[in-house]
Amino acid sequence: MTKEPSVKNEKEGLSRRQFLKNSGLVAGGVVGGSLFGGLLTKQFQKQPVVNNQKETANLQEARMFFSRKEDFEILSAATERIFPKNDNGPGAIELAVPFFIDKQLAGSWGINAKEYMKGPFIQTQQVQGNQDKQGPNTETQLPTPTARYQTRLNRGEIFILGLRKLDSVSQEKFGMKFVEAKGDQQDEVLHMFEENKVSLKGVDAKTFFSLLLQSTLEGAYADPLYGGNKDMMGWKMKEYPGPRMGYLGQIEEKEFIVMNQESLKDYQVHG
Repeated sequence: MTKEPSVKNEKEGLSRRQFLKNSGLVAGGVVGGSLFGGLLTKQFQKQPVVNNQKETANLQEARMFFSRKEDFEILSAATERIFPKNDNGPGAIELAVPFFIDKQLAGSWGINAKEYMKGPFIQTQQVQGNQDKQGPNTETQLPTPTARYQTRLNRGEIFILGLRKLDSVSQEKFGMKFVEAKGDQQDEVLHMFEENKVSLKGVDAKTFFSLLLQSTLEGAYADPLYGGNKDMMGWKMKEYPGPRMGYLGQIEEKEFIVMNQESLKDYQVHG
């Protein structure tokens, strides 16, 4: 009477354990199979191609400081007249100089965040006679090529003021916007600023022109890391190879070595 239920229970227990065991194998097989299958499938899946270079280029050519498209177009036209495209190579627009200037103005440089900006502000023409006589070793130094900074306006404000004045002078003189004027007409307007023949509120026209000239040249030849000198085309024109950590491998060479251009970004891929 007591043995039959025990055998029955044992068979039921074995049957249950066998069921759970088999179920576990099946479940494990399903999970493992899914994982293994997924790994195998992933190996043969075509990975989407991410064009990082294209995305970087698009980000480099996005405006950060100039909210008005018209101001940026005047800047582009002015820099192209200062650094025009010719047989030697690309001009300022092709070198992305306007975007370089835009990015500099969007940072601390544009708001003169690290400079003393308190008065008095002596305008350029009043100090030109003495500015090259100040500081150490002035007897042996060449005259300062550009006017020094003497205004309460920061660089961003000077650019906005100067670019809009370029446009208004062009309209007064030629009856058309600066970007619509011919090349020689644009040059004539720029020369008026260079010779300080235009009146600006708070800053000399010559100071604005000097800033524009300096920024244009920097955008053409600075490391592409900063947004200009696109594809190192400025360096290629001057046959400058870019920064190098050292020349120990080449110093013993007797023949002239032509080196490919390298940017600061090329050193960051190993970091």
